[in-house]
Amino acid sequence: MKNIVILISGGGSNMAAIVCTAQREHWERAPGVRIAAVISNRADAGGLAFAREQGIATHVVDHKAYTDRAAFDAALAERIDAQDPQGHPALVVLAGFMRVLTPDFVRHYAGRLVNIHPSLLPAFAGLHTHARALAAGCRFAGATVHLVTEVLDDGPILAQAVVPV
Repeated sequence: MKNIVILISGGGSNMAAIVCTAQREHWERAPGVRIAAVISNRADAGGLAFAREQGIATHVVDHKAYTDRAAFDAALAERIDAQDPQGHPALVVLAGFMRVLTPDFVRHYAGRLVNIHPSLLPAFAGLHTHARALAAGCRFAGATVHLVTEVLDDGPILAQAVVPV
């Protein structure tokens, strides 16, 4: 069984979509994948309740409890790796996880760290993507799923969905 760990910071709508798809398509049977845990950097993240209701393990690693980004990322990596018997989940998904990760963290999960970004990258990397797209007069919007690299919102694009504005 291959384990997926999903990281969230808020309501968890992207996480919920992944979980519902996994349930509907029976990922545990074929291709042998399960959502092992949902982890948030915020105890008040609404998505944690949804995950618990689905029987998925939830954890909080509060970034405010650490003196710096590296210490937080080390604690987060330890919690993620504990979710897999071999200590390395097949995939870590950033689904509305609102923390910039250190290069060491990204390298630890190289090739297994995926982000869901709410714009059509390379346009509007970073925060406030929707407001920036509207201000720019964009006629199309969408989302990008990409591999995470050490450069913010710049990894290889795996998928994009486009909708008219």
